[in-house]
Amino acid sequence: METKEYLTNYYERYDEDGRLISKHGMVEYLTTMKYVEKYLKPNMRVLEIGAATGRYSHTLAQKGYRVDAVELVEHNIEIFKQNAIEGEPVTITQGNATDLSAFESETYDITLLLGPMYHLFTREDKIKALSEAIRVTKKDGIIFASYCMGDANVLSHGFIRGEIYNIIEKCMLNTETFDTFSNPWDIFELYRKEDIDNLRNEFNVTQLHFVASDGYTNHMRETVDQMDDRMYELYLKYHLAICEKQDMIGYSHHTLDIFRKD
Repeated sequence: METKEYLTNYYERYDEDGRLISKHGMVEYLTTMKYVEKYLKPNMRVLEIGAATGRYSHTLAQKGYRVDAVELVEHNIEIFKQNAIEGEPVTITQGNATDLSAFESETYDITLLLGPMYHLFTREDKIKALSEAIRVTKKDGIIFASYCMGDANVLSHGFIRGEIYNIIEKCMLNTETFDTFSNPWDIFELYRKEDIDNLRNEFNVTQLHFVASDGYTNHMRETVDQMDDRMYELYLKYHLAICEKQDMIGYSHHTLDIFRKD
């Protein structure tokens, strides 16, 4: 099967909206929105590449920003359209993050690449996706790129859930360095911070933030989901206070690399 088929099969069974509205899933969403809103100004245009079911696109459109969205998987596009509110300034196009030829260069003030880097497995495709996101962004515009982190998954899926030997048998882990290896049928590509830095350094951009989007949350998701509102608000405050501390980054399942196009 091609990568698109693996993704289609996965997302047809996966409740992406449900993940983001759980208490533990909301940590990633609220953190990402906090940083996006830090750079938003009136009348800005936004492009979301790999928009999935549109949680971010619809939120920003409902705040009055003009949003164009690109999504590869038809199932997600159908839900995206169902989630639309009449009159909101948002469009959705089927497309691939590695080829945005339908979009003109230097068009968008904010470009969100919040999903595609999870599902690209060759350096060539990763560079293409970043290059295209940067190309369509205006000079001095801001790009937000999300990644899944390897060590957090080795800890949670490997050791905590007891899958470590299965991971090793599938040749997905170097047992000397504990680097991870993925293929399209594994669905998710996993990174360390140095991998992300290496990709970004190919481009004429300036890094602004590197954020642990969900921090330690997914290692304690049951605890977070059971928190009452008062404790949850305190936990969010704590998370937002430490989410840029570099000594905490590797424990996060998701990270957010934020940089400006020079």
